[in-house]
Amino acid sequence: MRRVNAETQRVTRAESPGTTVGAGAGAGAGAGAGADAGAGAGDVLRRLAVPGGILTAVVGAFAYVGAVDPNQPGHYPVCPLLRFTGVYCPGCGGLRGAYALVHGDFAAALTDNALAVAGYLVFAVVWTVWVVRSVRGRPMRIDLGPVHLWSVGAFVLVFTVVRNLPSGGWLHP
Repeated sequence: MRRVNAETQRVTRAESPGTTVGAGAGAGAGAGAGADAGAGAGDVLRRLAVPGGILTAVVGAFAYVGAVDPNQPGHYPVCPLLRFTGVYCPGCGGLRGAYALVHGDFAAALTDNALAVAGYLVFAVVWTVWVVRSVRGRPMRIDLGPVHLWSVGAFVLVFTVVRNLPSGGWLHP
């Protein structure tokens, strides 16, 4: 996009030497907006195929968890970390939380695994932004640097440690 704007500025300057940079940049932005406005419905549907497929898979998974109760033993595998060490992993209670969320019990979902519920909300926001950007013809980029990734890892580690302390019993699934 920068190259297009730079070329537009050069063309504008060549046509009238008194044109300022701001006017050239505005002309380039207007040309891009006209190109997006002319996009057909087929282009929009094509751009929404991947987000739609991801949403279909997630809705299918939540429908399955909503239909098959994880509180009943034997339907899902047991967490190996919990089974062999007695330590709750960050995902323990995630299926029960999803089941409670599907059935509209938000308090139980938070009690089962607050981190998973927060993850579901983050997914919903990121997916919505992805769809809006896809409709507008813009690529979806998530530029997480090392600081962000280490922060998320540290948060998950603190959550895991606190939920396994005697004082963190309110975070047990």
